[in-house]
Amino acid sequence: MEEELHASSINNKTCALRSWIMIDHHGIETILDVDKYAIMRLLQIHARDLRILDPLLSYPSTIFGREKAIILNLEHIKAIITAKQVFLRDPKDDHVVPIVEELRRRLPEVNCSGQGEEDKSTQEGEGGEGNDFPFEFRALEVALEAICSFLDARTRELETASYPALDELTSKISSRNLDRVRKLKSSMTRLTNRVQKIRDELENLLDDDDDMAELYLSRKLVVSSSPTSNSDSPNWQCNSPNLASKIHTSSTTTVHMENDVEELEMLLEYALQAYFLQIDGTLNKLATLREYTDDTEDYINIQLDNHRNQLIQLELFLCSGTVSLSIYSLVAAIFGMNIPYTWKQGHEYIFKWVVILTGMVCASLFLSIVSYARRKGIVGS
Repeated sequence: MEEELHASSINNKTCALRSWIMIDHHGIETILDVDKYAIMRLLQIHARDLRILDPLLSYPSTIFGREKAIILNLEHIKAIITAKQVFLRDPKDDHVVPIVEELRRRLPEVNCSGQGEEDKSTQEGEGGEGNDFPFEFRALEVALEAICSFLDARTRELETASYPALDELTSKISSRNLDRVRKLKSSMTRLTNRVQKIRDELENLLDDDDDMAELYLSRKLVVSSSPTSNSDSPNWQCNSPNLASKIHTSSTTTVHMENDVEELEMLLEYALQAYFLQIDGTLNKLATLREYTDDTEDYINIQLDNHRNQLIQLELFLCSGTVSLSIYSLVAAIFGMNIPYTWKQGHEYIFKWVVILTGMVCASLFLSIVSYARRKGIVGS
């Protein structure tokens, strides 16, 4: 296989080489730097399937089965799973390295004669279902567990940063706190969309039995390699004495195979449901965080409305005082005119009464306006 890939990459030097890691069912790893045409010929998949794994095209999260492979595009996990190998793209990426480590630990089959009962029990205890699952199911389980744990960790980090920021914004509204909450809300929206895509893909997969059956690659491999599926299989003669026993053995084997297939598909469905519930719980955490953010925004808007109302009340008081003082200014302007009046002489005492009466009228007008506004509920008591 390595020679085929190397020869293909030499023949297509003009194509961009991509880094892949191949892990087989024995746990043997191989780093591959090949182009997309070599991967297409080796795995017998179409270019449109491989295009989904291109990080530059930003395809949504997808899980679907083909005749001989499972195409897996889950955020940073871009993999192709066959019945005996896993091809994982960009193995040196920081987010992909833990997945490679988990694949090394859980994919190799247990050899009871070589490892002993102790190693076998240890692997089964650490790996959950153990090696009873087909290879492709175990690889798919590792990928789903990795993406669910990754999104759940990002959600916990967002919760840790968001709740204190929202509480601080509630206690003190400032430009710094508002900008901080704005950035956190943008991150929450993007993370919610990512989690929602994974959830929708798992839900669609669980709702479609045909898509679930397409993921069972080992069954396809067994069916395609069985003698009864070949057109050149031997033709049993009607007078053969072993005809009845062969038919009985074949039917018994078929029944056992169908029962095993149903059991494995049921186990796969249970596993997918478990990860669906996990990703749904992550989505519920984000929904709760969004509700808390919306409640905080409503509380801040109420505070701002209250401050706005207080400013309006202050403006009303200032306008009322201005109207009252304008009357005082009018009287002062009249008496300050440079016009000779005969009654000015000998009546200087009138000045203080004019000042006092005008001040009383202005104060009465101001109090009347304020009392009218309070009686109508325009300002608070």
